[in-house]
Amino acid sequence: MNGGEIIGVVPAAGQAVRLSPVPCSKEIYPIGLSETRTDGSALPKVAGQYLLEKFSNAQVKRAFIILRKGKWDIPHYFGDGSSMGMDLGYLIMGNPNGVPFTVDQAFSFVEDKIVVFGFPDILFAEQHAFTSLIQSQAKNNADMVLGLFPCGAMLQADRVDAYENGWVRQILPRSTSTHLKATWGIAVWTSRFTKFLHDFLVPLKRMTLLDAELSLSAVIQAALEHGLKIQSVTVSHKPFVDIGTPEGLAQARMC
Repeated sequence: MNGGEIIGVVPAAGQAVRLSPVPCSKEIYPIGLSETRTDGSALPKVAGQYLLEKFSNAQVKRAFIILRKGKWDIPHYFGDGSSMGMDLGYLIMGNPNGVPFTVDQAFSFVEDKIVVFGFPDILFAEQHAFTSLIQSQAKNNADMVLGLFPCGAMLQADRVDAYENGWVRQILPRSTSTHLKATWGIAVWTSRFTKFLHDFLVPLKRMTLLDAELSLSAVIQAALEHGLKIQSVTVSHKPFVDIGTPEGLAQARMC
């Protein structure tokens, strides 16, 4: 990976408002079963485990999970990450105004690293999706690579407009555009985007209240306009499943 260490970043600071009330953090809500006991019997497999396994498949050995205060059941469940074959660290979110602020909480730990990023409440089947993104970044020397999925039935989605060669033209956050069929769900980026994100948020952090929660797609679009090179790779021909909604959770439990 162009000589850089690869570190995972996982935002887990949400309040699961769309699922409320739930008995635990949605990131450790049991979704399926995993055969991990020595006798071959099954253990519960929680939502966030699917993402961490895909990190591990891409040879990612370290990751930071970023929490809000009170979600202590997540570190209690995953511990130091040894059960996943990884080293896990935990950071506490300082700003509640959206995923970009949550991700930036890891800045001092990842500012000179390669970051692999995914949402722990988004499920998809492709086991080596992050490997594809890592390889694309190395091949194209991109500042960021987005993993694309079909929008499917989502009426509003962060739609990605890309050229045939995969280079991204623009991102349309929460768009209802009918001619753009792809959204992004995972990403890999270099220190250049990490620094851009950090600097982009500096003036916003001085504001006590934003008009609306800032999306990561909005920051990615700003990075494009600033001249960063963003590549895209289609990692699935099926939409991902968002378990942050009752409908998505029901769909995941039926799979």
